[in-house]
Amino acid sequence: MALITISGYPSSGKSQRAAQLKRHLESRLADPSYTGPTLSVVLLSDDTLNIDRSSYNDSRSEKPARGTLFTAVQRSLAQNTIVIVDSLNYIKGFRYQMYCVAREIKVRVCTVYVLATPDLCKQWNTERTDGKAYAPETLANLLQRYEEPSSMVRWDSPLFTVSWTDEDVPADDIWRAITEGVVKPPNTGTQAVAKAPTDALRTLEHTTASIVTALVSEQANSGSLGGATTITVSSTVKVRTTLPPRNVTLSELQRLKRQFVTLHKKAITLGTTEKGVVDWSEQSVADKFVVYLEENIKH
Repeated sequence: MALITISGYPSSGKSQRAAQLKRHLESRLADPSYTGPTLSVVLLSDDTLNIDRSSYNDSRSEKPARGTLFTAVQRSLAQNTIVIVDSLNYIKGFRYQMYCVAREIKVRVCTVYVLATPDLCKQWNTERTDGKAYAPETLANLLQRYEEPSSMVRWDSPLFTVSWTDEDVPADDIWRAITEGVVKPPNTGTQAVAKAPTDALRTLEHTTASIVTALVSEQANSGSLGGATTITVSSTVKVRTTLPPRNVTLSELQRLKRQFVTLHKKAITLGTTEKGVVDWSEQSVADKFVVYLEENIKH
C-alpha cells in the first residue's frame, strides 16, 4: 500500500512523530466511515529491530545495521500494508534504495522530514534517560554527514516537513498522499530480472553435446555430402539444419559448442535482456545452437 520514510537528525524526535502518525493511521482505518481495503500499519525502527545506537559508532557496524533495516522493509512491504520506517535514514542513497523497492512492489511513497536544530538534538540526546542516547562523538559525526531530504528528487517526494515546534504531524496530507497519490510504476532500474530455471546450465550442456554427437554421426552416414538434414536431439526434440558440403570435424564442432555455452552462461546466471523472456527449454536451446552453427561453420 505505502512506504513512509521518516528522516531527521539523531535525537530530533523522529520516534515521537512516527508514533503520532501510526496512531492517526490506525484510527482512520478503524473508523466506521472508512470503506477502503483492509490495511495494517507496520512500524519498523532501530528499537523494533534491536539495532543498538552503538551500531552508528563506525561504518563497519553501521553497514550491517542498515542491511537489517533494509531487509525488514523488503519483507514488510505489501499491497495491504502501510510501512513506517522510523530510523535515521540520513543517506540519500539508502532512501533511494527503499524507494526502488517500493516501486518494484507498486506501492505509494512519501517522506516525513523531522526538523530540529543541531543544538536541540544535542540537548535532547544528553537528557535521555532510556539508555538510547548516542555517544557525543557519534552524534556530532551523524549531524555532519546528514543528507537532507529534498522535494526536488523523486525518492523523497512527496515530502512533509515537521518542525520541532509543531504539535502534531500533518496526518490529513500524509493520508491523502498514501491513499490517493500516484503509484509510480517500476522502471528498468527497479524491475526484477527474470531468472533462468535451476536446470538451465545442465540443459545447455546436454543439448549442445547431443547435437554435436548427432551431427558427427549424420556426416558419417551421409558421406559428408552436406545439405539440409533433421537432427534428433531426444525423443521429444528434433531440429533441422543445413550442413556444408564438406566434413565438419569433431574438434571444430566442439570449439563452436564451447563458444556457444560460454556466451549463454552469463545469461543463465543473471537472466536475459531479450524482452524479459527467459526460455531455456531443450527445444529452445537446440534451435538457437543450430542457428549458431550455421552462422559460424565455414563453408
